[in-house]
Amino acid sequence: MLKLKSKRFFRSSSKHGNGNKATPTIDNDCSEIKWELRPGGMLVQKRESISSGEGMIAIRVSTMSQLHEISIEATSTFGELKMILSLITRLEPREQRLLFKGKERDDNEFLHMIGVRDKDKVLLLEDPAIKEKKLLSMLRDQPINNLCCTTIIV
Repeated sequence: MLKLKSKRFFRSSSKHGNGNKATPTIDNDCSEIKWELRPGGMLVQKRESISSGEGMIAIRVSTMSQLHEISIEATSTFGELKMILSLITRLEPREQRLLFKGKERDDNEFLHMIGVRDKDKVLLLEDPAIKEKKLLSMLRDQPINNLCCTTIIV
């Protein structure tokens, strides 16, 4: 975090030599401005409120059958959220698809940059391609019981 001093300029209503024209003067009360470096590399003035991406936020993560409330730092990524969800749902991060505001989000996107705030809802879906591969591997491992080809001897 950088601290820079700012100078305030304002127009004075008093007369200074040029008739009725107001001239800018410098306020001697210099206040410090706090700066922060955003993940994209942009240097911006630091906001005072917590909603600017600082601190912990609670996110409601909804699956098809369950609702989980997770506390995570606002500056975390969706990949980090997937890691936390893998402990709860037993789905590997590569098997998860996270949707926020109707769009699937990449693992490297930051929560606060996308606009995720406290008490927002994120939808968790299992990746259908991986789900299908799991089902196929489970079917291959099971022995085939072929009941239609049995012969009955009388």
